[in-house]
Amino acid sequence: MKRAVAALVVLLVMATGCMSDSPAQQASGDGQKPTPTPTLPTAEATEAPGPPEPERPLPRIDRYVALGDSFTAAPFVPEYEQRSGSCIRSTTNYPKLVARKLKTRAVDRSCSGADTRDLTVGSATRHGRVPPQFAALDRRTDLVTLSMGGNDAQVFGTLVTECPTYRDSDPTGSPCRAEMRRGGGDRLLTALRETRRSLVDAIKRIRQLAPRARVLVVGYPKLAPDDGSCPDLLPLADGDYAYADELNRALNEALRGAARTAGIEFVDVYAASVGHDVCSDEPWVNGAVTITDQALQYHPFAREQRAVAELVLDTLRAPPGAAIPSTP
Repeated sequence: MKRAVAALVVLLVMATGCMSDSPAQQASGDGQKPTPTPTLPTAEATEAPGPPEPERPLPRIDRYVALGDSFTAAPFVPEYEQRSGSCIRSTTNYPKLVARKLKTRAVDRSCSGADTRDLTVGSATRHGRVPPQFAALDRRTDLVTLSMGGNDAQVFGTLVTECPTYRDSDPTGSPCRAEMRRGGGDRLLTALRETRRSLVDAIKRIRQLAPRARVLVVGYPKLAPDDGSCPDLLPLADGDYAYADELNRALNEALRGAARTAGIEFVDVYAASVGHDVCSDEPWVNGAVTITDQALQYHPFAREQRAVAELVLDTLRAPPGAAIPSTP
């Protein structure tokens, strides 16, 4: 009896094995098993984030020199650097913030109202003569930031002081653009082409005076919105908002082009500041009224300086811009 039961179990197991083929196999009669479908990883397995990449270390910097105008000096961004006189430098502008992160000291020569001539010849003010900004450079310098050009040919001053005076004559048009194009061409855009050449010459001189230095050209933030207007803050005619942005972009292209020609790095503040124009809910640049404990009219707030400092530090964490092609 036991042998009969065992035989019956064996027969049942064999029958089950024969019946395990799929209906398709049974219909085909080829007796071959199909290739098994691979098990796909679950969504959790494919989307599970890996560990965050470690932040690149900052380079060691022993002597950092900052060159620039009021968008570097950051007048009225707290606190005021007493020894800066008419340059009205802030103690918390982006060069100071960068230097603190680098654990070094910024030799900050930025000065409100400076243009590219002040790099080499300096200027006279009611507080005395301001020496050339290049006087701070020497062979020990290993980092230079340069943000300059907005005051050349009074481009920035014309935009924020002269252009608003044309608003009443044609509030929905572009009276400032029309005035700048009186007689053919465009006075301000033409001036910016010369600014690029001045910046190229300035960078060449920086490399002669500080041959070991990594040089970063730092751009300007976005001022005017792409849509809409805010005449209380930026009192331009409606059509001149687009003109203001055209000048803003052309100025940044002058700096970017000079950096490209010299084969050095450009810090794109304009792109980072989109959504933070003067008319926005969180502007990086002040409007028409000076706030004495925050920012001069039409100049950066502290939040813009913090953002620019982070952009500069991010650039320094990346490999040096040797891969940027130099234009002959």
